[in-house]
Amino acid sequence: MAVKIQNRIVGFEVAVHKSDEVPPPPDPTPEPEPVTPVSRPTAEVIQLQPVLRRPEDLEGSTYKIKTPLFEHAFYVTINDIVVNGRRRPFEIFINSKNMDNFAWIVALTRVMSAVFRHGGDATFLVEEMRSVFDPRGGYFKPGGKYMPSLVAEIGECIERHLIKIGMLHPPEVSPDLAAKRQAVQERGALGNSQCPKCGQFSVTRLDGCDTCLECGYSKCG
Repeated sequence: MAVKIQNRIVGFEVAVHKSDEVPPPPDPTPEPEPVTPVSRPTAEVIQLQPVLRRPEDLEGSTYKIKTPLFEHAFYVTINDIVVNGRRRPFEIFINSKNMDNFAWIVALTRVMSAVFRHGGDATFLVEEMRSVFDPRGGYFKPGGKYMPSLVAEIGECIERHLIKIGMLHPPEVSPDLAAKRQAVQERGALGNSQCPKCGQFSVTRLDGCDTCLECGYSKCG
């Protein structure tokens, strides 16, 4: 509605409706008190054996593995380090023209080399590797010895090397087992079944009982 102004304007002010009033700013939010971080205990890494450092020059031996499973041979090289006047294996390499097994062979050599370099007892590798059986079947080495897998023969190479440097002793043959071997040689019979203990095809019938000529296992006790 229009309003007529009859008097002289000497001043003015802006009228503000309640709905247009600007609300006062809210009280500032108090800052949260600093939280003291709780220190949690961390697991302490205990190094059982110091990692051996590689010298510039190492001496070692190379072993050849030729199996009927592959066209090309495998060459196993084990280098040694001298610790406290005694030789012990430090690293292992396996080389072959056959590339079918390249990935797992590289992984195997790296793991074994890591075990060697930690300076502990690495002789357990022999038993672990010799007990690996190939699901496709094993093979016979020249001379008639049965190998359950390529991994098992690599384990045998490690055993030969550990015996060579004095970390393992050759397996002793008991007089009883030696007599059984002699009896089989004189009779001309050879083992024709696989031993459940050592995996060799050296089990033959002796005195009415199946006996392994490789490890001496017998069903008769």
